[in-house]
Amino acid sequence: MVRKIIIVVVSIAILAGGVFLKKTLEDSKKPPVKKIEKQITTVFVDTVKNATLPVLMEVTGTIEAKNRVELFAEVQGVMTSSSGSFKAGERYSNGSSLVSINSDVYRAGLMAQKSTLQNLVTAALADIRLDYPASFDRWSGFLSALDVNKPLPELPQHASDKEKMFITGRNIYSTYYNIRNMELTLSKYNLSAPFDGILTEALVTTGTLVRPGQKLGTFIQPTIFEMEAPVSSSMIEYLQVGQEVDVMSTNRKGTSWKGTISRINSIVNTTTQTVSVYIQLTGKDIDEGMYATARISATSADDAFEIDRSVLFDKNQVYVAKDSVLVQKAIEPVYFNEKTVIVQGLENGEQVLSKMPPGSYPGMKISIYEEK
Repeated sequence: MVRKIIIVVVSIAILAGGVFLKKTLEDSKKPPVKKIEKQITTVFVDTVKNATLPVLMEVTGTIEAKNRVELFAEVQGVMTSSSGSFKAGERYSNGSSLVSINSDVYRAGLMAQKSTLQNLVTAALADIRLDYPASFDRWSGFLSALDVNKPLPELPQHASDKEKMFITGRNIYSTYYNIRNMELTLSKYNLSAPFDGILTEALVTTGTLVRPGQKLGTFIQPTIFEMEAPVSSSMIEYLQVGQEVDVMSTNRKGTSWKGTISRINSIVNTTTQTVSVYIQLTGKDIDEGMYATARISATSADDAFEIDRSVLFDKNQVYVAKDSVLVQKAIEPVYFNEKTVIVQGLENGEQVLSKMPPGSYPGMKISIYEEK
């Protein structure tokens, strides 16, 4: 009996020892618990110093000549040589011939019509001497001044309605005004330069058959230029005609000019919600078609500070450093520049982030970078 008790006790002891050994081995496989240390992020800040800041709008546009003429043909004929070669880059003085179109056939028809008018007046003079002696000298003088190679003289005034009906019945009036119309058309065979300028586009050459409505080229005055600048419709109320503007070339660094606002459009672009402002400028090294940036002083903002646009989030929120943590703060954006934004609502002495750290959040532990 004792032997059985001893065997049972030993068996229980061995089983308990196995369970204890198994638990000990399982516990030894668990990794040690690591203490989580909060990371501290180094940030860059700017100390707020509020001031009255000018709102400078920067807009980009294309410079074009203010005085430009698109040359179109109104008559048909073969282009003949003009005072220049009619090539792009050719310069012409005011009044010189830009385009000449052969007008021999048309001119001959005009001379024939003038000859017809001479015959009509000559045939009517005998009746005018008898029926309207007071008007004979006027019509005789008109006939003497009438030359097929010269412009028409002024038509004599009729002394009475009866005389007017007589002249009308002889087709003198209709022939006269038909010739005047032909003279106006003849002048369109030669296009003259309206000002000292340069030909920037030439689409025809000597010997080209020109047809009515055909574009011949483009002529500009390379001394006065204009730049179209799109400005936000909300800022138009701060601009006025005659206001001075700084214009800088985007192609030639260091090149700038002084311009003035010459016109302000009254239509708002439905897509961009901007209004076109036209800036007139003159100076050296200005070329047609070059890109430029205009800096326009619109207004000023009191108690304002300028920050980087990258640190602004949720339209009007920024982070400031306070007691070594990030604190979210609401501000009021006044004007957005290309890389910065002018804001109000920050207090003097506050330290606002100048660069946004990755994964930032309110309450984030930070240290402020100090340049050694």
